[in-house]
Formats: sequence, structure tokens, C-alpha cells
Amino acid sequence: MTVTNTDIDADTGPPTASGCDAAETTVLASWAQRGFALAVDILPAAAMLATTALVALSVPLHGAWWWVCMAIGAVAILWVAFNRLVVPSTSGQSLGRAVVGITVVRRAGGAVGAWSLLLRDLAHLLDTVPVLAGWLWPWVDSRRRTFADMLLGTQARVCEPTRPDRTPRRRATALLIAAAAVCAGGAAVSYTVVRQHDQSVTEATAQIAQKGPHMVEQILSYYPDTIGADFERARSLATDKYRADLTAQQEAVAKSAAVRNEYWVTNSSVLSATPDQVTMLMFLQGQRGAPPAQRYITASVRVAFAKSGTGDWKVDNVAVVTEPQATEAIP
Repeated sequence: MTVTNTDIDADTGPPTASGCDAAETTVLASWAQRGFALAVDILPAAAMLATTALVALSVPLHGAWWWVCMAIGAVAILWVAFNRLVVPSTSGQSLGRAVVGITVVRRAGGAVGAWSLLLRDLAHLLDTVPVLAGWLWPWVDSRRRTFADMLLGTQARVCEPTRPDRTPRRRATALLIAAAAVCAGGAAVSYTVVRQHDQSVTEATAQIAQKGPHMVEQILSYYPDTIGADFERARSLATDKYRADLTAQQEAVAKSAAVRNEYWVTNSSVLSATPDQVTMLMFLQGQRGAPPAQRYITASVRVAFAKSGTGDWKVDNVAVVTEPQATEAIP
């Protein structure tokens, strides 16, 4: 029994490609033709994928724009797979190869199936790893093969056109325009989102720099004759999370012999900021008790502020950095 090439290559389809016949020619594709075809097949999708990945990193996670980026990236990957694997197995050429008029065939001239094309593209890793030597090998190989071609038994040949067809070039042009539009749109979205974020951070920092010190002074200061109102005012300035801790501290003070406790901020600095959260370091001076038995004190605290659902800033936490220390007098 004679074993034919068709018996060996069960995944191969008809040897002729749409618009050309590679089975009747042995003219090998040049390195430039192969490089241009690969660029048309890969670079537009790669540019879109890179752009959407960068935009996804600059927009809110799981937000609307993030999902748009994920969708476009998925479409780009699926397009490359469809164009490089499915289209050549049915028509004989990917879009890039159709533009330059080449096709990938078996050494005997038979068509290459989708699974073999997938293995060939994966085998291109062998062309890339040794300092791109495999991609340059066609310059010295008599059959103009890459390492992947040697492994899979394939060749890139020039098609013999059966009829003139400008459709591939039109489609490639449309693809390049679409990729450029996506990249430009992604850059615009990223710039807009980042600019809005920076503006929001700047506004949040300015608001806390103006309001924050006064809010902390109101939370930490109280007077025996108005202690109930002072504590209520302090609780109104706290978030729900911090209000429970603040209430516990106030109850402990109320059970003891409360004395005048007054603080004011002498210096402050923003440590970190987002549109909804700001952390500040504050240096305080104050006095505790009433004349002539009052004590002058200094302290430093780290204060976290959070924006509430109504857009108002609240104190989310007050952490003591330097415990209150007595001083002789306030400069």
C-alpha cells in the first residue's frame, strides 16, 4: 500500500488558496515579504492590546472603562487567533500573507491545517529565544525556513494569482485605521481619567488642608461646662467607623473629673491623598486644666479623613504619634 502525503497530514485541507495557487509554484517567499505579512497580522492587535492594558491600569478597577478595555483586548486576541489559524486553513492565507501574496504550505505543497498552524506559531518561540536567531535563519537557509518551519515541515511560498484582488489590501487598511483609532481613543481616555483623578486629588488635598486642622481641634477640645455639646459636635465630625471609638473615649472622660482640654494645630502636612481619603500629620499645642493649675502640652497625631456619601469630609481615625507632653510655656 502506498502512503500519500494526504494520509500523513490529516489536518490539511485543499492545496489551493483563494485567489492563488501555491501548489503550482516553488518560488519561496522572501524574508521581507514574510516580515511584512507578520507585521500586518500581529502589530495592529498587539498595539490595541498594549493600549487597552495601559488604559485598564489607569482607570478604576471593574469600572465601565475597565470592562471596555477587557472587551477590546479579548477581541484583539481572538482576531489574531482567527486570522492566523482559521482563515488560512480554509482560504490558504492570513490577511497579512494575502496582502503580500504568499502562503504557508507543506514541503510537498499541501495545505496546512489549523492545528498545525497553531503549533507553528507556538514553535516561533524557538525562533525568538536564541536572540531572534530563528527569525534571521531564512537569510542563510537555502529553503528560507525558520526553526519553526524546520520543526513543522512547512514553507512560505509565493502565490500564483488566479485573479487580481485588491480586497486584502482594503481589509488591511481598514484594520490599521481601526487599530489606530482604538489606540488614539485609549490614549484620550487614559489622559482624561488620569487628569480628572489628579484634579480630584488636588481638590481633596486643598479641602483637607483648609478644613482638617479645625475639625481635629473640635474633636480633641472640650470644656466642663459645655462638655455634652462639645462631645456631640465631635461625634458629628466622625465617620461611622470612628464614631464608635470616639464615643467610648468620651464616655471614659465623662466618668472621670473632666477638666478643660483645648488643642490647636500649629503645623500640618499631607502624607497621602486620594479623591476620597486623605491622611495628615498634625503638630498640636494646647492646655489642660484651668488657671492657675493649667498645664501646657504638645503632641502630634496622624489623622485619616474620608469623604462621606454626601460629599462631606469626616475624621476616620486619629492615631497618636507623640504622646501629649508637658511644657513650660507656649511660644
